[in-house]
Amino acid sequence: MKYTRSEFFKFSGISLAGFAAIDNRSLSGEFLHIKDTTQLNLGLTSYTLRSLNLDDTIKATLRMGLKNISLKSMHMPLESSADEIKKIAGKVRTAGLNLYGAGVIYMKTPAEVESTFAYAFNAGLEMVIGVPNHELLPMAEEQVKKYNIKLAIHNHGPGDNLYSSPNDVYDKIKDLDQRIGLCIDVGHVQRIGQDPSELLSRYKNRLYDIHMKDVSGATAKDTPVEIGRGIIDIPKVIKTLKKIKYKGIVAFEYEKDENDPLPGLAESVGYVNAMIKMT
Repeated sequence: MKYTRSEFFKFSGISLAGFAAIDNRSLSGEFLHIKDTTQLNLGLTSYTLRSLNLDDTIKATLRMGLKNISLKSMHMPLESSADEIKKIAGKVRTAGLNLYGAGVIYMKTPAEVESTFAYAFNAGLEMVIGVPNHELLPMAEEQVKKYNIKLAIHNHGPGDNLYSSPNDVYDKIKDLDQRIGLCIDVGHVQRIGQDPSELLSRYKNRLYDIHMKDVSGATAKDTPVEIGRGIIDIPKVIKTLKKIKYKGIVAFEYEKDENDPLPGLAESVGYVNAMIKMT
């Protein structure tokens, strides 16, 4: 079910003027704050703000009304020392954000598996959002057990030979430790012609993270758009998450407009908040 833009703004409580006023130079302003009054735990993948430094990423996340964040390597470098990682994680948490994860992290060698989990441990993370090579899954399972840190494996859609679909992930991890599960990227699911809501429901017992986005169509050539402007049935996704009583994070990954992401991100957050209230 789709809603008109006037309905969207009515329920989200955000004005068109507010969106027009947002830019990367106004992070310290007070003119916009999106209040999160949802029944779902919304958050952000910091890859969304890859053009911003860590301090501005923290400010922007808070101004969007988001409480949870997963850091990408440009904001907490993988090669950082243990002390550096702890300092970065401490800064994020002191600012009032729940730093729950990091990723997406690719693991192509045994050394990368070990360093990834040591990195997550030093940062005090709940989970790694990762993509381990198939042959490294037994080693990843050992690290999950060693550190008691979840591994949420991310599907990457068309062209991904490892985990194109959540089905591919589950086939590989179904007999592994229960702390190894899925990070379902709804946009990549849609781009391979599958139904995000169906897969969210199917894998609810191993669903540990969600990348929330919208896309222009259901083919490999289609691209990210502001949530509500694409073809994903967002109200259906939200109804599904409520029905399955999903307790994890719904993390916005807004990949459009790399050098000016805040207007589109704000629109996306507002749309999802409105749909949560309306469904």
